[in-house]
Amino acid sequence: MTPFALSHPVVEVNTQPLTALPLNLVALLSVAHHPKAGAVVLFSGEVRDNSLGKQVDYLEYEAYPAMATKMINEIVNEAIIRWRLTFAIAQHRTGIVKSGESAVVVITTSAHRTEAYAANRYIIDRIKHEAPIWKCEYFTDGTKEWGGNCNCQKQTGDANKHIYEFDPQNAEK
Repeated sequence: MTPFALSHPVVEVNTQPLTALPLNLVALLSVAHHPKAGAVVLFSGEVRDNSLGKQVDYLEYEAYPAMATKMINEIVNEAIIRWRLTFAIAQHRTGIVKSGESAVVVITTSAHRTEAYAANRYIIDRIKHEAPIWKCEYFTDGTKEWGGNCNCQKQTGDANKHIYEFDPQNAEK
């Protein structure tokens, strides 16, 4: 997190990129406000109750902490510079995350919404597809499935092709 002078007192909040604790979206949002920002964008990646046609019991995330922390910080700092953000933060859960809980949050602020939205999308897409974070989906039928933080390959058929850049009409049959 890059510190900036805020217009109100800061709530004590864990701002480390990885945490085993539940994400406190309200506290994270409270530190994001900046007097030069006209836009605040919050993305929260939530655990669905279903995946692959099965009911999900919970997810378990594992990470290579040193590398994931460094990578997330670099991605956030690149976005701050590229879109001239007034603030940006990303935080990802590790350990068990239940259905309905937030697994990852990205908050970006800038003078205008275009930059805040673009930077937010850039940060989450890069984290999901590049950071050394893995998830295991535990299903209510007792089965489980390990994968990367991204399941794009199941839909695109190519580990290097991601949903946000995938056009199903042009996919090979």
